[in-house]
Amino acid sequence: MAASKTSSKKWTGAKPMTREDVTDLIYSTKVQKGIKWADVAKKIGHSKEWVTAACLGQMTLTVDQAKSIAKIFDLPTDAVALLQAVPYKGSLRSSVPTDPLIYRWYEIVNVYGTTIKELIHEEFGDGIMSAIDFSMDITREPDPKGDRVNVVLSGKFLPYKTY
Repeated sequence: MAASKTSSKKWTGAKPMTREDVTDLIYSTKVQKGIKWADVAKKIGHSKEWVTAACLGQMTLTVDQAKSIAKIFDLPTDAVALLQAVPYKGSLRSSVPTDPLIYRWYEIVNVYGTTIKELIHEEFGDGIMSAIDFSMDITREPDPKGDRVNVVLSGKFLPYKTY
């Protein structure tokens, strides 16, 4: 993807801009302008799941991707470098999430985590599912009793090695 012209807007905060500030600006602009993650993903050329994670501070963007995101969300020039920084992944605002939707995922892992672990180990052996060689797809599944959220997580199996 070719580099796009970015905003020449300057950060006017009282302190230097942080990655969290960039996330807040992206989200604020998304809401104010009615931007959809799927539309951003089409412009960036990756899945809506990956692009959303990147915009929310969980993935590292290339310079061209960062410039495109800055243009889409009218970010200050300082944001481009921060979008390219390696993030502190898995960072939630609290150790036990308080947002109801995120908490339900926490609850799913608390209730079914040992089951998932046991079934993966039974099928594959001693190892883990990669969150690096990984993909995710979130879709709406129509149902007469109320639409369902269909989440597919696919990660490469990485066996523990003997050394």
